[in-house]
Amino acid sequence: MTSMVLARKYRPQSFEAMVGQGHVVQALSNALTQQRLHHAYLFTGTRGVGKTTVSRILAKSLNCVGPEGTGGITAHPCGQCQPCRDIDSGRFVDYVELDAASNRGVEEISQLLDQAVYKPVVGRFKVYMIDEVHMLTNHAFNAMLKTLEEPPEYLKFVLATTDPQKVPVTVLSRCLQFNLRPMAVQTVLEHLQTVLAAEQISFEQPALALLARAARGSMRDALSLTDQAIAFGGGELHEQTVRQMLGAVDRQHVQRIIEAVASGDGAGLVAAVDTLRQLGLSASGTLEELAAALQRMAVVQAVPQAFGADDPDAPLWSELAGLLAPDETQLFYSLALQGRAELALSPDEYSGLLMLLLRLLAFKPGSGAGSNLPPKAEGSAARRAVAEPTALTVASAVPVATPPRQTVREVVAAAASVQRHEQDRSTAARPVPSAEPPPWDDLPVEAYDEESPQLAGLPEPVVDEPVLAEPAPRVAEMPHAPESAPPIPELPANAEADRWTAVVQALCDKGLITALVRELAMQAQCLSFKEGPEGSAWRLRVERDSLRGDGHRDRLTAALGQLLGQPARVDLEAGAVRDTPAIRDQLARQRRQRAAEDLIQRDDLVVSLLNQYPGARVVPGSIRPV
Repeated sequence: MTSMVLARKYRPQSFEAMVGQGHVVQALSNALTQQRLHHAYLFTGTRGVGKTTVSRILAKSLNCVGPEGTGGITAHPCGQCQPCRDIDSGRFVDYVELDAASNRGVEEISQLLDQAVYKPVVGRFKVYMIDEVHMLTNHAFNAMLKTLEEPPEYLKFVLATTDPQKVPVTVLSRCLQFNLRPMAVQTVLEHLQTVLAAEQISFEQPALALLARAARGSMRDALSLTDQAIAFGGGELHEQTVRQMLGAVDRQHVQRIIEAVASGDGAGLVAAVDTLRQLGLSASGTLEELAAALQRMAVVQAVPQAFGADDPDAPLWSELAGLLAPDETQLFYSLALQGRAELALSPDEYSGLLMLLLRLLAFKPGSGAGSNLPPKAEGSAARRAVAEPTALTVASAVPVATPPRQTVREVVAAAASVQRHEQDRSTAARPVPSAEPPPWDDLPVEAYDEESPQLAGLPEPVVDEPVLAEPAPRVAEMPHAPESAPPIPELPANAEADRWTAVVQALCDKGLITALVRELAMQAQCLSFKEGPEGSAWRLRVERDSLRGDGHRDRLTAALGQLLGQPARVDLEAGAVRDTPAIRDQLARQRRQRAAEDLIQRDDLVVSLLNQYPGARVVPGSIRPV
């Protein structure tokens, strides 16, 4: 004897039995009670949230006659009358369910609509339920539009879809739309408890929590997974067996990973990944559990009272939350989410998981990852760290700040140690260019303290010019724009050139000229302009022979006529040009560039950074006007 699966056995038979969709139940119940019925309903939502169930309950509500056979439309179908029993068993002739995934053509829809002209046989209403309606073809949608907009008074349409974006707006506008939301994990958990209690099956609470999370908002999936878990566990639900069935990662593995990251234990992370590989646990599932754990830790860090004392996991989350700073938790959470997308690009999922976990370790502040480098590589890294603060990059006319002073001091000390080691092996000292600042590598890190006594014994620098008591502030050096740059020329006033520049700008803004015709207009100098009752006449000088072709001139003439709303004539002549829209645009760009560079040269922050770091400079070509 075969038993009925839980998803069918415990399908809700009334609105009161539905869980997690209170907003839909309330709206439909009020509409049925007040007799304010629409002719077409559209239910949207992911799989297993109750779209078909709501449709059947609605059909029973419309056709229920009560136990005595004298009832009318109601929000509480009795479930005992003949129409209710027939709808539940799928034998009600006036309730038709059509699967649009397998009946998506115009022929199937036309056959269904042909039956709409006949009144109900035994019920009060005919109800046409079309599931996965987004699968219908465009011709099928067009065939049902008229009937869907003005159906007979005894006909109700119920449409259901998991992808409402694919339903034409002409259909959406004819329907009353309800969105069935995915079930909350707690809602699924409570319903599973009710079902298992009715089935008299013993269970462990963590096992149900795993099933509720694995369902991802679908009550049907939750009940199907519960059926599978009951069979897998021999009639009982234990956490270990459910976790094994789902391939879920044990919380202990995630706990060890978080503890290893918090303590900077790289070997522990490698061992954790090896354990997951040996157990055959999913790398993606590990990242999912890690993200869930970090989310709970973040909640504990922000709102410690969020987990009540009755929560058995509260001590664990509180303990783990104390291992990481709040900003580290947020960073690691983002990395765990992004890492799931990178697993598909990795040679294998476990190597991708290991790289992500090592990235967590590398991004942890103060992890000291650089201390594990070989001596030569560590020296190179230190020298690069010293070079970075001495180069000031400016982009988009905004100065970029340098690292804090304390950090500079630490990397300078590391670089000084490497420099002394290399100088001891060298036979001759390497000369230092006079333009560079004095070398500091031979001084210990204490020498960089402003109050260090070692600085007091150093001799004053010998220079040709007198040394000021306080060095004068430096001005940002601009190699590509020296102080002696020639001034940008100003064009003399020219009414014809002004008018032509404005006309060309209007032509470009409206898209009337493109390609070579636009180049012709930009490179032309207006010599004269006349406007009369017969239209406008333009005499233009163009230097390039390739732009003076008849085809380009004719297209420019047509564009001018379209812009000005009157006929236009264009005459072209050869010769050197001095005032064209292109020249004016170039001069305007030069002025903006010069203004941006001047702004950076006089910026207080840039000047202070240049004074603080003698070897710093503004990178040539890095300034762009806003």
